[in-house]
Parts: sequence; C-alpha cells; structure tokens
Amino acid sequence: MKFSELLEKLGNPECNSLPLAPHCNPTITGVAAIDQAVSGRLSYIEGAKYAKFLTQTAATALILPLDETLQTTALDLGIAWIATSEPRKLFAQTISLFYQPFHPEPGIHPTCYIADSAVVGKNVYLGANVVIQERVKIDDRACIHPNVVVYPDVEIGHSTILHANCTIHERTRIGAHCVIHSGAVIGAEGFGFVPTSEGWVKMEQSGCTVLEDGVEVGCNSNIDRPAVGETRIGSHTKIDNLVQIGHGCQVGSYCAFAAQVGLAGRVTINNKVMLSGQVGIANEAKIGDGAIATGQTGILHDVPAGEIVSGTPAVPHKLYLKASAIYKRLPEIYQLLKHINKFICKVL
Repeated sequence: MKFSELLEKLGNPECNSLPLAPHCNPTITGVAAIDQAVSGRLSYIEGAKYAKFLTQTAATALILPLDETLQTTALDLGIAWIATSEPRKLFAQTISLFYQPFHPEPGIHPTCYIADSAVVGKNVYLGANVVIQERVKIDDRACIHPNVVVYPDVEIGHSTILHANCTIHERTRIGAHCVIHSGAVIGAEGFGFVPTSEGWVKMEQSGCTVLEDGVEVGCNSNIDRPAVGETRIGSHTKIDNLVQIGHGCQVGSYCAFAAQVGLAGRVTINNKVMLSGQVGIANEAKIGDGAIATGQTGILHDVPAGEIVSGTPAVPHKLYLKASAIYKRLPEIYQLLKHINKFICKVL
C-alpha cells in the first residue's frame, strides 16, 4: 500500500512527513526490524539507543519519536516518517495491517469428541481430535485447535483461542478473548501433600482456576488449582512460556510475567506488576501495585507498591546495584583487609 494509505488506516497521525514532502509517498510492502529492513519495509526507532540505525537502514519508511533532528535527517535521506510519543505502540498497530495470525473458519472436525451434555456456541471452531467432556460450556466464536482436551465443567468465553495440545482441567473458567498457547495446562492439581509419620498424604485439590477476560498464557506454562477456593488470574494479564503459578495464587490485572517465573502457593500479586525472567516468589508473599522484579530475583517477603527489586533475597534495586559494585571489588577488599590485619599484628 502507499504511505498515504497507511496513514489513513492508522487514523491519519498528525505528525508525518507527507505535508513536508508530498512527492515522498512510497509503496510499503511490509514491516521489519530497523537493522534488517530492506526497501519497501517500514520500521521504527524508539529512542536514542537505535538512532544510529537511521543513517544505516534500508527501510523506506519509519515510525520515529517526537524528535525534530531525527525527522529532518529522515527527510534528507528520502525516508517517509510518522512521529509519535509511542513509536513501539504504533509499530504494533502497523504490523496488524500486514499480518494476521492463522484463524480457521468455524466448523467441527469429524474426529472431534463432544459429550452430549456439553454446550457449544455459534461460529465455534473445534479441530481434529479435540475432546470436549461433560457439561463444558463453550461461548460463541471460540477457537479450539487440534488435540486440545477440555475436562468436565469447564467454561470457555467468547472468542477465546486454545492452541493445539493444551489441556484445560475440570471446573476451570476462562473468560472472553483469552489465548492459551500450545502445551499450557490450566487448572491441574496443585502440589498438595501433607507430611506425616507414615509419609506423604495427598490433599485432593477441590478448588478451581479462573482466568478473567483478555488473559494470555504462553507455551508449556502451568496454572494450578488449589485444595479449596480458587486460583485467579486478573484481566489482561500476559504470561510468557514456561511459567509456573502455584495453587491459590491471586494475580491482578494488567500484569506481565516473563519466561520461567515461578510462584509458590497462595502468592498475592496486585495490578500492573512486572516480573522478569526466572523470578521466584515464596509462599504467601504479597506484591503491591506496579512493583517490578528484575531477572532472577528471589522474593521471600512482601514487596510494597511501586518498588523495583533485584537479587536473592530481593532488595531495592538501587541497593542491589551498590552491593553489586562492591561484590566486584571483593578480592581487592579481601587483600586490603589482609594487609591491614598484618599491619595491626606487627604494631601490637
């Protein structure tokens, strides 16, 4: 499509190069990363870190920050541009103009098993070898890809997508517009065993797991149900691959968990919390609104709202940076202490 058409589809952003250079109205054939773009592609520059690519890229058009220097340079290079305060967000919207993920037409494959007591809504897709067990309720426009198993008494919301080979255990409730990726297991038994003098006694997990609207769960992630009550994931929370969420956890809305995050049982996480890769959180810890944990942080106690924590055990990030700087100097400090100790021994 022409650059001018792209602007129309994006709602005609006010700040763009077309009024300044009407002759620069190239054809845009797709999108690409700034360092991999070829002629015809649109890319973006989010900040100073990537500004150097402006003079190196072969991109035909760019989404830029509100930086007049970058805009002028792009014009001088003959690159069409759109400027915005959120380049990455606009780039995400642009990708959807050139790419839509695979979504099959509604229909039920002949190898799909549906229990007589199950209720399936309108315009639903059920792929090959899907198993829908007793009393399952599937709302309109849900999409369930091949080899998915849905246990009894599950509810699946409007337009939710279950990708191939995921498993939804009994009594799980999944809201509208959720996405569950391949290999994920939602609502399986929590890790409940009681130690006794005779050994381990299994505690049956009679609770359920609830995913509110707009939740996305990555490949091979697990969200367990508790012995009693529920494990709940708040609306629009995004969970990466290989994440473990233990029984009875309560996760708020608009959170983001990167790969290999692990939550022990009964952890409470409030809204808009971000957990980087391999963060671990101990039993019953409480994490306040907007808190952030950096990669491999081990959280053993509560974290207040808005705090950024790092390290194991977790400490405020600024303190962690100071401690890290000292850690690098430990051999030097050790040698200095040895010299001081020798000097004191001689004096005494």
